Amino acid sequence: MLTNRQLFLDHLAQTTDFPLMIEIDHAEGIYMYAPDGKEYIDLISGIGVSNVGHRHPKVVEACKSQLDQYMHLMVYGEYVQSPQAQLAKALTDTLPDPLKAVYLVNSGSEAIEGAIKLAKRFTGRPNIVSCIDAYHGSSHGALSAGGNEVFKQNYRPLLPGHRHIPFEDQSALSQIDEQTAAIIVETVQGEAGVRVAHQDYFQKLRKRCDEVGALLILDEIQAGFGRTGKFWAFEHYNIAPDIFVTAKGMGGGMPIGAFISSKQIMDSLKENPILGHITTFGGHPVSSAASLATIKVIQEEKLIASVEPKANLFKSELVHPAIKEIRNKGLMMAVGFESFDVLKPVIDRAIELGVVTDWFLFCDNAMRIAPPLVITNDEIKKACKIILQAINEVVN
Repeated sequence: MLTNRQLFLDHLAQTTDFPLMIEIDHAEGIYMYAPDGKEYIDLISGIGVSNVGHRHPKVVEACKSQLDQYMHLMVYGEYVQSPQAQLAKALTDTLPDPLKAVYLVNSGSEAIEGAIKLAKRFTGRPNIVSCIDAYHGSSHGALSAGGNEVFKQNYRPLLPGHRHIPFEDQSALSQIDEQTAAIIVETVQGEAGVRVAHQDYFQKLRKRCDEVGALLILDEIQAGFGRTGKFWAFEHYNIAPDIFVTAKGMGGGMPIGAFISSKQIMDSLKENPILGHITTFGGHPVSSAASLATIKVIQEEKLIASVEPKANLFKSELVHPAIKEIRNKGLMMAVGFESFDVLKPVIDRAIELGVVTDWFLFCDNAMRIAPPLVITNDEIKKACKIILQAINEVVN
């Protein structure tokens, strides 16, 4: 009989010639376990997904409870489903007015697609502005908004009307004009290697959008759900978006995303044409139940309060001549090395030693650290000790 590894290679699509080939039998908290029992510390949370840890008991309980009631019923927006309604209320309770209308989808990419459509539909304008080295997803519209040409060039032609400006460059904000439907900005740039803007930039960005009537779309697909030390990263900057996008950490491990706006803006999807945006599985009741449980876990276990102290502990432990800098916003961290040629062997060795990290799509000399928020101080020290061991074995 073929092994799972062979079935993986024979029948599952791979997107590189060098997949990690880590086989996982089960996972719990910050740990993943191979079939032979080998333990891995997951320092990337499945790329920003497992903010409350793998298989948090309350998330698992919520999923099981919903499975006993119903799963898929019908396309989003017609049946009144308790998991969707309760989740939408819980989400909007964390957001300022007038962000009170939630459109639930399946992923971050789909949320970006919906946000782009909504901005164009509401404003009647043709153009979208986004940032260089932004990552908003891999579907066609999301890729058009993305800001790295290496990932885009072989998929052209992409959507017309997209313009890219440097992140945090205030002089470039003049390119947002009366033909701009919206500018899409990651509140913290993720795949660029955790690039953090100053508050003044976001204040001027908000002002420019208001001056020309463009909508501000904030993408917190990676940065949301407590990752940065606030429930939402934009809370650090004393601004609010017109359209808000989230996913990844939203589902506690289940697939779900959302774009959120005011009732006035969102209602533009109701006419000319009706059903202006539809999704078969968006807001799936099991995923919605998991997301609602995730919000409650973050709030009830006060996970956000511990984010900054834990980030500081990482920075105090990860001291080595090979580490050139550490950039972070809370537990969204980039540990910089001289080059990919130095970093990649360190990552490979750390995985062999039982700590899973990776690098960033548009910043291949930095190690991604984004652990579950439930990680303890002792677990941080243990993980950092292994990373330092890997560095010493590779660099020295």
